[in-house]
Amino acid sequence: MLTFVTLAALLTMEPEGNCTANSTAPERALTPTPEPQLDYDPEYPGTSLPRLRAIHERVKTLTPADLSQEWETVRRKLLWAGGLKDLNGARPGEGYTGHAFNDYNHCDLTPMIGDVQDEANANGAVREISRRNLLGPGIRVASLPELGPGGSWSTCTNGAGQDPPNDVAHVQFRSRIAFKLVWSPVADYSTFVLVDDYGALLAKGAPKGRLPDYQQRKMNYQVVRGSKYAVEADKLEKVIAAAPAAAAEV
Repeated sequence: MLTFVTLAALLTMEPEGNCTANSTAPERALTPTPEPQLDYDPEYPGTSLPRLRAIHERVKTLTPADLSQEWETVRRKLLWAGGLKDLNGARPGEGYTGHAFNDYNHCDLTPMIGDVQDEANANGAVREISRRNLLGPGIRVASLPELGPGGSWSTCTNGAGQDPPNDVAHVQFRSRIAFKLVWSPVADYSTFVLVDDYGALLAKGAPKGRLPDYQQRKMNYQVVRGSKYAVEADKLEKVIAAAPAAAAEV
């Protein structure tokens, strides 16, 4: 008998772990002192760390099933998780977010402090990006304030495959990314992963319906191919490729 497994159903498996400590007090357990959370990143000082942490908390709530619905529904969930409003009716440059995650390039969710939002790549440090890349006004309109200080934007991923990354987030805004969407070479680039600034997996999905153009999805992967940001997308390909054999029963 053959058992068919959907791509969405394959996108699950999470390790668990725990730790315990014994108290030396006779009547009550010692409460460990939590390590302080830094709100300043010396390597990328443009990062809004409180906002980055809040975004990660929202991403944790997104299951593979959540990210395997109709693409436009999935995209709105990504905007919400990243602290952005869904503003399809706004003008470009004035808060429009209809392009976010809808092409190969605008796939970095960047949480930056207010002081750097008006940086415009005037020195041309980010290649393939305009020297008048002024995003500040749109960032202030489109950012959800409840996620913390600063703002969010779906910045360009061009240059992210270099080490260190030479993209808009890391160079223009001197900020880490909260997450990056990378389409995987699985099933004609129909699955994706969300990874953090270090390339670690945050979430994954296999959306349905009208996806971004095939060439755009393929280019999205090519931009980061061979870098830390492609590792989880490559792993996903191996998991899905092995599924047919695992799903067949005689």
